[in-house]
Amino acid sequence: MIGLLLALCAAAQDPKAAPGPAMARPVAPLSADEARTVEKRALAWMVSKQNADGSWGSDKPVSLWEQGYSRASFYAWQMAGNSLCCQALMVADETPERKAALMKALEWVVSNPIPKRGNHWDIDSTWPALMGFNCMVQAASDARFQSPEWQKKIKARALEWNEYLAKTQDPLGGWGYYEGPVISRRPTWSTSFATACVIPALVEAGQLGWPVDPKMTERAIAYVKECRLPTGAIEYSLDPTPDPALGESINNVKGSLGRIQTANWALRKAGDKTVTDERLRWGLEQFFKEHRFLDVAYLRPIPHEAYYRNAGYFYFFGHYHAALVVNCLPEAEQEAWHAKLRAEIAKAQQEDGSLVDFIGSFYSWTYGTSFAVMTLELGLHPERFARVKPASATPKPAAASGNK
Repeated sequence: MIGLLLALCAAAQDPKAAPGPAMARPVAPLSADEARTVEKRALAWMVSKQNADGSWGSDKPVSLWEQGYSRASFYAWQMAGNSLCCQALMVADETPERKAALMKALEWVVSNPIPKRGNHWDIDSTWPALMGFNCMVQAASDARFQSPEWQKKIKARALEWNEYLAKTQDPLGGWGYYEGPVISRRPTWSTSFATACVIPALVEAGQLGWPVDPKMTERAIAYVKECRLPTGAIEYSLDPTPDPALGESINNVKGSLGRIQTANWALRKAGDKTVTDERLRWGLEQFFKEHRFLDVAYLRPIPHEAYYRNAGYFYFFGHYHAALVVNCLPEAEQEAWHAKLRAEIAKAQQEDGSLVDFIGSFYSWTYGTSFAVMTLELGLHPERFARVKPASATPKPAAASGNK
């Protein structure tokens, strides 16, 4: 029996994807043409793995490493991963196969039930609310979804997730995915990166005319600001007595490489004047200078077991937000940064074209591949991330007065 369990664990980890010393070796910047090849393989994998109903993966656990989570979490992760796949397909070069995959995928996201809280401590239902809300804001501005029918479905689903976020914003203003010191309907623990990743979408939703409470957005912005440390690091979660200098703390800059990018991008997009170009550059410089700590954590099966408590799943999330930061800088300097980011993405691509940084259930491949595609697209076609005004947000002409 023990032998069988060990064999199953080994199969779940997929030894072909195991990290090696080569991951942390320096890599040369990658050209745009080379990046297109990486992206083409990733998208081919994505389209080939889509289920007939438009989804990816399953709402059931397939890894022995995840038996401790609530049953509801697997559906939540599936929904979050599917939302990210939609976002990736929206910015990729369109082909008939990719367009068909996108249409089916978005229909699945807007029509399936909203994930619910798993149990007293497991609140992974927050991830589909964050990723799903981001996806709806992007879809609302996509030219392929401007029909009244699509706009109605997109807005309805966005407002359902907005309601979820309003009900689960913790008293300090953030969002998290586990319960805190007090078990309550409104969670009492949150993280800087989960909160930051949705702030720009909340701001844009207000610009679309959606009824998002500006006070909720303001509280989220204030929470992320409070997580900034004098060292330039971003706290994992808001701690009234942080000590980033103590040993290998996760709140050291070396444990905060991805969070720095997410927070800087979110606050910059929210209009925070303190997030200057110099601050953005400093964060990117640290990201590449200390990149080996992300490399070492890559594909480690136990969360936060690497130096400075880095976890494997920091990898693609951090690179995606680093690419978003790059596009906030002057255009003349963007290509050099993107060339460096592309190389860090390309070296992690698997033989089948997918990208994964943490071996969990299938959602690990959907989020990893989606973040990787979007990271590459931010350097190849940044204009695809610019929002166009959707038809539903266009003011109607004033009616002619009956008085002559």
